[in-house]
Amino acid sequence: MEYRNLGRTGVKVSPLCLGTMLFGRTVEAAQAVPIIEAALANGINFLDTADGYAAGESERIVGKALATNARREKTILATKVFFPQDPDDPNSRGISRRHIIEGCEHSLRRLNTDWIDLYQLHRPQSDIPIDESLRALDDLITAGKVRYIGTSMFPAWKTVESLWASRELGLNRFVCEQPTYNLLDRTAEREVIPAAISFGLGLISWGPLCGGLLSGKYSRHDQSAEGRWQGGRDNFDRAATPEAYDVIETLVGIAAEKGCTPSQLALAWNAGQAGITAAIAGPRTKDQLVDNLGALEVEVTDEDRARLDEVAPPLSISVRYYDAALALDFKPNRLRW
Repeated sequence: MEYRNLGRTGVKVSPLCLGTMLFGRTVEAAQAVPIIEAALANGINFLDTADGYAAGESERIVGKALATNARREKTILATKVFFPQDPDDPNSRGISRRHIIEGCEHSLRRLNTDWIDLYQLHRPQSDIPIDESLRALDDLITAGKVRYIGTSMFPAWKTVESLWASRELGLNRFVCEQPTYNLLDRTAEREVIPAAISFGLGLISWGPLCGGLLSGKYSRHDQSAEGRWQGGRDNFDRAATPEAYDVIETLVGIAAEKGCTPSQLALAWNAGQAGITAAIAGPRTKDQLVDNLGALEVEVTDEDRARLDEVAPPLSISVRYYDAALALDFKPNRLRW
C-alpha cells in the first residue's frame, strides 16, 4: 500500500477510502462490520462516514467495528456535519456554531471514540458566515475532540474564502475538500481541483463510479441490472445520456484489455488523477470491496488516459452529478443553493 499525505498534514492515508454511506440503510450491521474488517485487513486505513447517513446508524456501525483489536488507533476516521438531525428543529442542521458543536458531540458518542481525525462540513451554507463555522471547528480542535477539519462540495471560491478567513483570524485551516468526481462528470477539474492543488488541500473524491453507472453492469441497450441506475435513471432522476454510454463502452473495452473490471479501472483512474489524495469506494457487499481493492493493482497508462479523454474530455459532463449533489437547479430563473 502506497500511503499519501492528507493535504499539507503529516497524516498518511490509503489511496482508497472506505465510504460507509450505505451502512445502516441498504447494508445491515451484520454485513457492514465484515466489510470494514476486510478493508482494514487489506491496508485501507481511511474511513469516511457522516451523521446524516441512515440517521446516524452508519456512525454507530463504524464505531462498533473499530471498537476491538486496537482498530480505532490505527484508523483515520472521518465524519461530517450538516444535514438535518431533527426535522422539527430548525437549529439541528447546517454549519452554525451551535449545530457544529452539538453535532460533534453526538458523532463522538455514536462512533464510540474520544476524537475524530477529520471533521468535515458536509455542504456549504450561504447564510452562515464562514468565520462562525471556523471558530467552532477551531474550538473543537483546541478541545482535542477533532484533529483536522475539511469540507465537502465547497465551490472553489468558498474554499479560498475560508482559507483567507483562517489566516486573518488565526484559526485552524481546512486541510481537504471532498468533491464528487468521476469520468462522467469532471466539473471539479474546472476550479475545485486547481484551487486545492494551489493551496495545498487534499482531495477526497466521492462517487468515483457515478453511483455504479461505471461498474460495467449497465449498457446502452440493457439497464435491467439491479442498482441505482436500473432503467437508465438514478434515484435523483438523472438520466444516463448517450455520451455516458460512449464513456462506459470505452471503459469496458480498456478494462477487458488490461484484465481488470471496469470498476477497478474507473477507481484507479480516479485515484491517479492530479491532486486526488484518495477515492472513496462505497461497497454494498464484501465481494464489491474485494473488487474495489483490486483497483490498487491496476496501472493506468498515459495511453489509457488519452483514450478515456477522447470520450470523456477534461472538464466535460456526461451526467450532471456534481450540480445535483450541490442542489443546484439550472432551470430558468430558478438558480438556487
